Amino acid sequence: MANIISIISSKGGAGKTTVALNLAVALAEGQEPTLLVDLDPLGGIGFSLARSDTEWQGLAEYFMDLATIDEVILPTKLQHLSILPRGALDPLDVGLYEQFLHSAGMLEQILATVEDRFRYIIIDTPSGLGLITRKVMTVSTHAVLPLQAEPLALRTISQTLRVLQHVKENENHNLELLGILANMVQLKKDVSFTIMNTVWASLDGVLETYMPRSDTFTLASEKGLPVAFLAGKYPAEAIRFEHLATEIKGIIHNLGGVAGESDERPERALV
Repeated sequence: MANIISIISSKGGAGKTTVALNLAVALAEGQEPTLLVDLDPLGGIGFSLARSDTEWQGLAEYFMDLATIDEVILPTKLQHLSILPRGALDPLDVGLYEQFLHSAGMLEQILATVEDRFRYIIIDTPSGLGLITRKVMTVSTHAVLPLQAEPLALRTISQTLRVLQHVKENENHNLELLGILANMVQLKKDVSFTIMNTVWASLDGVLETYMPRSDTFTLASEKGLPVAFLAGKYPAEAIRFEHLATEIKGIIHNLGGVAGESDERPERALV
């Protein structure tokens, strides 16, 4: 059974899509079969990979019975990573798209069709706590909350935590918070440093790994690549996502889940 990890933020600009893309890449680079699902009506994953708004078939075509799920799952050049794109969606039809995703059984049906093929399903959600994000919480096994290291994001994180707790208590008892991921951190800046001290002191479940604000992410976005795929010296930011993937797998393991093929090992002799 797949670990279904939703990336959620009540506030826009938290770096949610960047986290979803690069975490999925890090898991796949670690030989974990991974599916990256773009449920954001804006189609952020496609834009992050420098694809045009109508280049890929995806969920929109599936909803219109123009393609099957198998036909819209996109294999990538990274062996263990596939993408389920949003598809070609007219901005005027966003409301209809949201209704399809929120309708009874639709998202459950999609995930049931694919989850036996993947160890990890990473879901990029829209910003905010609207219909799609609430629905995603009801079908996920885990959630990661990116928190931009700035005052407004810190003030609003309680909204996301409250909704997450409500869903766990009333709609999906299997939902677990993997952690709060501090993002766009600048420890040399007084405001960011102060925010991080507050985060570390006052919030439970803050992940040990954090992501810095870095021009490397801007360069990767400009080129339409994950940070690990940039030319030249291997970026420190890609190593951070490897650490994040390892930390998340460890938390899932400690929660009693199956984090990877290495969870079961035979006894071995050293000499």
